[in-house]
Amino acid sequence: MSNTDKSRTAATGTRIVSAGRRKEWTGPVVNPPVWRASTHLYENTAALAEGPRRNEDGRFFYGRRGAPTQWALSQALTELEAGAEGTVLYPSGVAAIAGVMLTLLKPGDVVLISDNAYDPTRTIGKGLLSDLGIEPRFFDPLDIGAYEALFCEHTRAVLLEAPGSLSMEICDLPELARIARSRGAVSVLDNTWASSLGFRALEQGIDISVMALTKHVGGHSDLMMGSASAGPELYGHLRQRAQQLGTVVSPDDAALALRGLRTLHLRLQHETEAALQIAQWLSRRTEVAQVLCPMLPGAPGHDLWKRDFMGGCGLFSFVFKGGTAAARNRFVDALKLFGIGYSWGGYESLALPIEPANYRNRMAWPPAPGDARDRHGVRLAIGLEDANDLIADIEQALIAWAAG
Repeated sequence: MSNTDKSRTAATGTRIVSAGRRKEWTGPVVNPPVWRASTHLYENTAALAEGPRRNEDGRFFYGRRGAPTQWALSQALTELEAGAEGTVLYPSGVAAIAGVMLTLLKPGDVVLISDNAYDPTRTIGKGLLSDLGIEPRFFDPLDIGAYEALFCEHTRAVLLEAPGSLSMEICDLPELARIARSRGAVSVLDNTWASSLGFRALEQGIDISVMALTKHVGGHSDLMMGSASAGPELYGHLRQRAQQLGTVVSPDDAALALRGLRTLHLRLQHETEAALQIAQWLSRRTEVAQVLCPMLPGAPGHDLWKRDFMGGCGLFSFVFKGGTAAARNRFVDALKLFGIGYSWGGYESLALPIEPANYRNRMAWPPAPGDARDRHGVRLAIGLEDANDLIADIEQALIAWAAG
């Protein structure tokens, strides 16, 4: 049994600690050193001639193909993604999605994109891909019949995200992936919310699992990076296209990602428990119309989450009962422990006003059932603060929401 196979059969905490730590990359120290290098030197001209023929992590060639720091991160992510042959690193999560799409699609192709996907993902479809003559078709991931009807002979890929960005819907990922495969299309999942620890994408039938390492893996709001993990054939294509595009990540950033990765399971556990406590508290508040948190019993998508997922994270949304956008903004401005900003997955809590109706083609907002006035939402990213302190902060900010 190889070291990779041993790591994959160990418990989560053990796998997180040991993944990617090959002795030839770490030497006598715990972590792989930061290898900053553009030029890799060869012993002689025979070795130089051999270099281009062996294109794999672990073989020095040129800085654009990485070095031990990047290789260690790629291998660690691969070991944590059951069924993956390899992982390609990208400068950001959006770059990972774009890189995957540019690998799978060519002019004249059709790609199906989940209507509740991250807005930059939607923009890739409507902008970059459309400009290249690739047709994006948006679909409601909760309407499987309508989804299946969108396939045609030119459909080559399906881009999924679960939970849905902002509105947190959970769809039947195994079934959507099964349909895609039966129609000859590749399924791609943005698995940033749960990560490979909370959802085993490839084991559930997904072909390519994408993560924004900027979020949970980095964990400290100081890193931009993305990844795509896949089985043997697709991984080879992803790697080739990334090299053709000159895609490479900084070894310094790779070292930061490796550092964050080692505590990922502990941070996810705390954030998930705190988020669920806060979501339960919010569900009892008269000011709140609906809590959009699939981990919460009774919330939309909870049954599918319980069936398919092994974990969650600290990201969820809620919708005010009536009120105005101005009242919602007063609430956000009154928060003291929550920063106001994009992204999530760091150690600090964040709050963001959301208006999902601005980013939909197929899916209605506000979510049903509910009053049409109940449409002003807030996305909360729960960090590592004490849950009771965060609840107290939300409670005092609700006073500002009710004022005026």
